[in-house]
Amino acid sequence: MSSLPDLTALPAHDPLELYRYRDGLYAADLLTAAIVEFDFFTWLAACPASSAEICAHFGIHARPADVMLTLFTADGFLSRQGDAFELTPLGREHLVRTSPFFIGPYFASLKDRPVVRDFVKILRSGKPANWGSYQDQKEWSAAMLTEQFATTFTAAMDCRGVYLGAALARTLDLAGRSRLLDIAGGSGIYACALVARHSHLRATVFERPPVDGIARTMIRKRGFADRVDVAAGDMFADALPGGHDVHLYSNVLHDWDTDKVAPLLAASFAALAPGGLLLIHDAHLNAAKTGPLPVAKYSAILMSVTEGKCYSIAEMHALLAAAGFRDLTFAETAVDRSVITARKPA
Repeated sequence: MSSLPDLTALPAHDPLELYRYRDGLYAADLLTAAIVEFDFFTWLAACPASSAEICAHFGIHARPADVMLTLFTADGFLSRQGDAFELTPLGREHLVRTSPFFIGPYFASLKDRPVVRDFVKILRSGKPANWGSYQDQKEWSAAMLTEQFATTFTAAMDCRGVYLGAALARTLDLAGRSRLLDIAGGSGIYACALVARHSHLRATVFERPPVDGIARTMIRKRGFADRVDVAAGDMFADALPGGHDVHLYSNVLHDWDTDKVAPLLAASFAALAPGGLLLIHDAHLNAAKTGPLPVAKYSAILMSVTEGKCYSIAEMHALLAAAGFRDLTFAETAVDRSVITARKPA
């Protein structure tokens, strides 16, 4: 027990750049696919176009196209005028085939990297690739139903949550709240961090098998079994447990497209008591979707291996308002993450 970290403590040294190395790993492969496979920038230089027009011309799908266009805008290769995207001087000088400074051949030598080939397929199909481009691995959500992959993946997210959970807990004012439901809460690291910081709080982790069993083990090892319990269930198929005045989605909604995010928010609205608080902890883009660049880069890996992406503050606000939530707030936490809070009217 003593070897486990104190979930109320923050590290002495900022790990920001280490997280950015990992989170931004796929962004270069998405750029390579756009340059080498589609010659995207050369076409756009001749005819600024909307996202819908770009999708129609290249035969690509809206979700991955949105991630791609957001990344290139945050990078400074594109700008947006109304609905139309156009090249910036930087993009026009270095990414257009007819320019003497065209950098395409430099990227072409990397065109057969597995993730580059995955992005070509994802853009054209709209469907995520196998986890990590492994040919013998299933798509992420299906792989999570297997014990071995679920154990490995949950451990990775638990490791991250030791730091991010403590930062989230320090950001929130949960005075007057008593019971938190951590939806798709993985190992339970965020629930444990929140109850560690807010001693009056109790929590339930809602997870489907086999992750629910992993969560019980980890919560017990951390010494929080008396304050954090686990309920087995599928957030898409089962009713959310009642009796909670706070709901948390931590690094969950970014795994899903809006057709699945909207029902989740509606389910939370229905299950929360009047005055209940909803917390969305994630990496969020700004309202204009021009950055931050590290979040736009992170969105590339999410688009590759899940059905989702990083959402902008404006997109989340619209989804929350449509579900009935009010009094929305936004606060940064740590390493390009932030928390959006919303309340169910009393």
